[in-house]
Amino acid sequence: MKNTVKNLDASVIEAFASSLRGTIIRPIDAGYDEARKVYNGMIDKHPGMLVMCVDVADVMASVNFGRENDLLLAVRGGGHNGGGLGLCDEGLVIDLSGLKFVRVDTSDNTVRVGGGNVWGEVDHATHPFGLAVPAGIISTTGVGGLTLGGGVGHLSRKYGLTIDNLLEADMVLADGSFVTVSKDQNEDLFWAIRGGGGNFGIVTSFKFQAHPVKTVIGGPTLWPIERTEEIMEWYHNFIHDVPDELNGFIATMIIPGAPFPEFLHGNQYCGIVWCYTGSQEEFDKLAKPAMDLDPVFAFVGEMPYPSIQTLFDGLMPPGLQWYWRADFFNELSPAVSAEHLKFGSQIPTPLSQMHLYPISGAASRVGAEDTPWAYRDAKYAGVIVGVSPDAGDADKITEWCKDYWEALHPYSSGGAYSNFLMDEGQERVQASYKHNYERLSKIKGKYDPQNLFSVNQNIKPS
Repeated sequence: MKNTVKNLDASVIEAFASSLRGTIIRPIDAGYDEARKVYNGMIDKHPGMLVMCVDVADVMASVNFGRENDLLLAVRGGGHNGGGLGLCDEGLVIDLSGLKFVRVDTSDNTVRVGGGNVWGEVDHATHPFGLAVPAGIISTTGVGGLTLGGGVGHLSRKYGLTIDNLLEADMVLADGSFVTVSKDQNEDLFWAIRGGGGNFGIVTSFKFQAHPVKTVIGGPTLWPIERTEEIMEWYHNFIHDVPDELNGFIATMIIPGAPFPEFLHGNQYCGIVWCYTGSQEEFDKLAKPAMDLDPVFAFVGEMPYPSIQTLFDGLMPPGLQWYWRADFFNELSPAVSAEHLKFGSQIPTPLSQMHLYPISGAASRVGAEDTPWAYRDAKYAGVIVGVSPDAGDADKITEWCKDYWEALHPYSSGGAYSNFLMDEGQERVQASYKHNYERLSKIKGKYDPQNLFSVNQNIKPS
């Protein structure tokens, strides 16, 4: 049984606070309720203490304090984790939001990023240099969480997952020590953090390879939900054979309102959101088969790369109610698309939706053992999200999400992309790492034998 912060003597906490440059926030402090908020408004955890770190020394001190006092310890970067695994009840939260910096090196097109940054801050810094790091689809997502879980996004087919572009990281380990990991230093740890999550230590900075991306051709095409089976069959036969420069994820969704035209509002659709790193003329040629399918709405054009990364930010601000379920898939068979039609026709709230992200192109050309991300041979990373601004909808969106997932799960590859998992237990974690779990467990046993870093998609130390 872990100790709780409230059991600690006040003098112990005072001594700890005096060792920090950052601040401590406790339940008695005025900013506590604001400080414990995360992206998912459904999460309502009450930490005993949040340490707002401003440098690596604060992180090291916090790890040592948590370990020495046998406290449950959580690590929060951007706070986007669906299951709220950046928080814990009654324990210690190490908050990295004060560790922010982005430095672009144009001599080799690399980018150093702080452990507390979000991706919009990285895009802002890299864009003037005509560079981008492959990462996600929402700019408020934390760099740390997305990277450590894998990093699927608009550029995955062209430049791979985020972990495929990670060159180096600085880490604080469970014993409070500081290390740098790369292909040449602490190679086992470098392997483990490229998909193994926050199990092995706290990453205080990342070094990424950036790529020449200034503008993209992007935006959605929509078809009535009744055409889901037809569109999914076409999409499956199309997306994996086109050049890597073209990405498009397929979705079932409701159009909630502005900025979309009024005739779309409140209706269910099957849609594809495109991102192409070439010219408009080349996109028009490649995407002509999609346009020949007569979408009811197509709004695809040239935009700065940061614009496509922020396309959904306005619809998905922090604080909404979220419930997630996910799986990998190899096929969009008639049975699978029939379920997507059924549940896509029953979407319970305007923001609830399903996405299938293609795992092909560059993302599929990395070996299944080269990183912990074991499903390189899967065709899609699928996620179903129930979303609403209204806490009264929590049960409704959760039930729809679970029912949708249970109908599809028999057709899945068995595991899920860990960044899409809620707090679903060991069986799901092991299924998501598949053949790489045993190796991860051994590395966990070497660097964190007492499982200090346990509030995550947890890998048990062997």
